[in-house]
Amino acid sequence: MDALALVSWIFDGVLGLGLLYLAWRALASPALFKAIVLFISFGLLLALVWARLNAPDVALAEAAIGAGLTGALLLAAWARLEAVDDGKQRESETVEHNDRDG
Repeated sequence: MDALALVSWIFDGVLGLGLLYLAWRALASPALFKAIVLFISFGLLLALVWARLNAPDVALAEAAIGAGLTGALLLAAWARLEAVDDGKQRESETVEHNDRDG
């Protein structure tokens, strides 16, 4: 029984360190898409932590809302932001091209 308790403690420690690492990487990431993916990974790992704490209702809510819905909304916002940036870039290239020709 002692070995099983030790493995459980080690697993919980790895989960805690993994949460801290993912949170730090998501906040420090310069790439927006990478930060969103890390945020979703953080939410899924946090759902696993809640399940380990015998809180299945909170774990399901975290997985569904925290990782799933929020992650999908962030990815949709990122896609729209990319589309707006591409439109502005094309517009500025057109203006530069017209200035050279005119």
